[in-house]
Amino acid sequence: MTDHPTDTPTDTPAGGPTDGDLLERLATPTELAGLHRLLEVRAEQEGLLDVAYRTLDSPVGTLLLAATTTGLVRVAYEREDLDVVLESLASAVGPRVLRAPARLDEAARQVDEYFAGTRTAFDLPLDHALSRGFRGQVHAYLSRIPYGHTESYGEVAEHVGSPRAVRAVGTACATNPLPVVVPCHRVLRSDGSLGGYLGGTAAKTTLLELERAA
Repeated sequence: MTDHPTDTPTDTPAGGPTDGDLLERLATPTELAGLHRLLEVRAEQEGLLDVAYRTLDSPVGTLLLAATTTGLVRVAYEREDLDVVLESLASAVGPRVLRAPARLDEAARQVDEYFAGTRTAFDLPLDHALSRGFRGQVHAYLSRIPYGHTESYGEVAEHVGSPRAVRAVGTACATNPLPVVVPCHRVLRSDGSLGGYLGGTAAKTTLLELERAA
């Protein structure tokens, strides 16, 4: 009977490239960037992209901007855990989520202008897929609060036709999927104190001070 060894290594031609050499050669930053851009373009052309996203540095930390073909669907603070945010978008909106900065160029430009103090209102298509029911009513109202002004949770409740739903307004603000662009930071407690904020009280203070200084 002839033995058939099972762990004999496969011969590699002398001087020939190993698998590791090939991977290292392919994995240069320029090549990876090119491949990723090609993936973005093909996904766009073939309608295979549910959510495009990019990150943006700002005075309140790194922000995640995400958009569907309808419009901007999510703005997230780094403290929310951006990986978790992307997973939730894949679950709630669609599984094909891809970093595609070009789709968010206009949104990024307007956010930069806002933080530079040269923009007082956003002019972006928005996707309200993550805002439903009473929360959706509150989110729709928030953009009507003028730049540099504030309202109390109670005043917002009255304006949306549910004067007793003060706590529900607070919950709606705390779960606003589009902070900064949809200005839940302009809603304060009745005594003038900040109240909660998805991005943290320091971020809320920064936004309010920015608008007061403009």
